Amino acid sequence: MSSPLRRRQFLKTSFGVAGALLASGAGAAEVCTKTVAQTEGPFYPGEGNILPVNDLTRVENASGPALGQVIYVKGVVRDLNCAPVAGVNVEIWQACASGRYNHDGDPNTAALDPNFRYWGETFTNDNGEYIFKTIVPGAYPADTDWDRPPHIHFRVAKRGYQELITQMYFDGEDLNSRDKILERIPARLRRDVIVAFAPNADEPLTQMGVFNISIEKI
Repeated sequence: MSSPLRRRQFLKTSFGVAGALLASGAGAAEVCTKTVAQTEGPFYPGEGNILPVNDLTRVENASGPALGQVIYVKGVVRDLNCAPVAGVNVEIWQACASGRYNHDGDPNTAALDPNFRYWGETFTNDNGEYIFKTIVPGAYPADTDWDRPPHIHFRVAKRGYQELITQMYFDGEDLNSRDKILERIPARLRRDVIVAFAPNADEPLTQMGVFNISIEKI
């Protein structure tokens, strides 16, 4: 796995993340609810495969861009007092547009996308901000009577804070209401992990969504 120094340098040079996001204004008395933890799932690629890349839509020497609706996911990582946390390692992994993971354990017979990266990582900047460019993953059969809705896995870690593993869902997906993992989350916390996306004015044909994450100090 690449060194933290190399990954931080990558963040500094990655498509203008610094200044591209706005941290939410938080008063001293404000309290942020810890983002709900969810299962890692069976398809975590492992730290040895996570790359210091926050654009999953292109692969070196690929024949073209990834298939699917291109999106940006951005947000602020905060502590439970709503203060932004800098230098947080944010990892994501997900299925491609067909609903398949690039993982030996995935029994899905859907086609893999050789032009999609499947996983990546970044670090939050001084304002606690992160950003990823990726695609909307496809739904996939988790069991004979259960299709998982499109979702993206997140792992958030920094020394001095409790590691958080969670999942982000897409607002408006019909499968959300029948998902056996999402339904375990109390209703008051469920909306925190369901993100609405809208057209991105800065890049035609892409969409933007905001997923803020709150973590707890050890």
